[in-house]
Amino acid sequence: MIDVHSHLLPGIDDGSSSMAHSLELARAAVADGITHALMTPHHMNGRYMNHAQDVINRTDAFQEELTKAGIPLTVFPCQEVHISGDLLSAIDNADILTTDENGTYILIEFPHDDIPTYATDMLFQVMQRGITPVIVHPERNEKFMAHPELLYDFINRGCYSQVTASSYVGTFGKSVQAFADDIINNGLAHVFASDAHHLKNRDYEMSAAFRRLTKEHGAEYADTFENNAKALVNGDPVQRFRQTPIKKKRFFAKY
Repeated sequence: MIDVHSHLLPGIDDGSSSMAHSLELARAAVADGITHALMTPHHMNGRYMNHAQDVINRTDAFQEELTKAGIPLTVFPCQEVHISGDLLSAIDNADILTTDENGTYILIEFPHDDIPTYATDMLFQVMQRGITPVIVHPERNEKFMAHPELLYDFINRGCYSQVTASSYVGTFGKSVQAFADDIINNGLAHVFASDAHHLKNRDYEMSAAFRRLTKEHGAEYADTFENNAKALVNGDPVQRFRQTPIKKKRFFAKY
């Protein structure tokens, strides 16, 4: 099992405060069945700046600690890149890490409560550079929840999306779980990830998410999610599903 979004590197963002916590998270990942993981510290989100070379160096150092501790987890450097006006220049200055060594896919994070008006044009320009955006945890974005047609539009334009495993199994509440269901049921999600932090409600629930996905959509659908994670790491084509707009539910007041 491959985890394409996690915050295990110590002392680099809000994920882990120490090497001891990072090794604890790594053991939990392995216990949940994860064998490979992208290290994706926050980058350019207004609080954290984690430049590409520093992430590479820290990931190499963490791999050494994992090996020393006998933890069978293989880690790769990446970033969770916050969309901002500096994104294109960061790409052009080689300060952005992609999910794969060939520069094929980039993990894009939006503000939790908004979708910037410039986002469509900017992501188009990212794709013009040969890099395909993967929108992380859209199910927890308030603007997407209120206007799911925006997510459909991004996916229809060529982006992919990653749903957090914990969202899908209900850890972040019923409304987030319901929207995660909507995203998956309408073919707008392509991969699970842990988004693991050393925080409450950020446990590893990847295996639980895959069990539920298999029950709801069948083994072939779950296999596609797993193969898509491998494709993101290897720079191979990611398989899409039949995409349909999410129908907004109507709520009627009772008198």
